[in-house]
Amino acid sequence: MPHTPEEKKRVITRLRRIKGQAEALERAVDAGTECGALLQQLAALRGAATGLMAEVLESHLRETFGAANTDAGALPLEKAEAEIDQIMRIIRSYLK
Repeated sequence: MPHTPEEKKRVITRLRRIKGQAEALERAVDAGTECGALLQQLAALRGAATGLMAEVLESHLRETFGAANTDAGALPLEKAEAEIDQIMRIIRSYLK
């Protein structure tokens, strides 16, 4: 869940874009658009949803590890941020 106003605005913008893509896809199906064009629109829709998922996941990881980082003996903040960056690079490459 996005927690800052900037994150929330970014997520809402992405959701509206996804909604627009889904509505365009519905219109294309209704109009009898050829399969190739539909597949291209579906790929764009999937990419948008995947991007949103990665963004929310990254926010969740940063919040979770940031909160855990306040405990005694936790990783230094720079190290925790580097670990999250590495995890997100792996996840983003997997999601492509």
